[in-house]
Amino acid sequence: MLEEFKKFALRGNVVDLAVGVIIGAAFGAIVTSLVQDIIMPIIGAVTGGLDFSNYYFALSSKVTPGLSYGDAKKLGAVVGYGQFLTLAVNFTIVAFVLFMVIRAMNKLKTKEEAKPETVAEVPADVKLLGEIRDLLATRPRV
Repeated sequence: MLEEFKKFALRGNVVDLAVGVIIGAAFGAIVTSLVQDIIMPIIGAVTGGLDFSNYYFALSSKVTPGLSYGDAKKLGAVVGYGQFLTLAVNFTIVAFVLFMVIRAMNKLKTKEEAKPETVAEVPADVKLLGEIRDLLATRPRV
């Protein structure tokens, strides 16, 4: 059973998937930092200094207005729509980058497929025999 697991774990697809997951997690961390540390502060500055990460609706009477989102969550139930907005921007950026990567890969693939294959020159006698065949096929039969 250990040998069978070793074969499974070391197959190419499993290793490729593991590498993809690790790179995806690192890419996700980069995008999260990009959104939280660069994009959302710019959007906040454009909208008058709003910090979207602290926007929430209090669902509990224990939550007093003016608390940060983290503190409000500790006191009771809250709906953090600012966090949702931040994560929606994260998702949009990741989806757009993946779209651009896949689009570029598809363009490269179509360029490879579009390369004309070199066709060997048809010998003259074979060409002549083909013409004779075509003429005989169009001739009325007796």
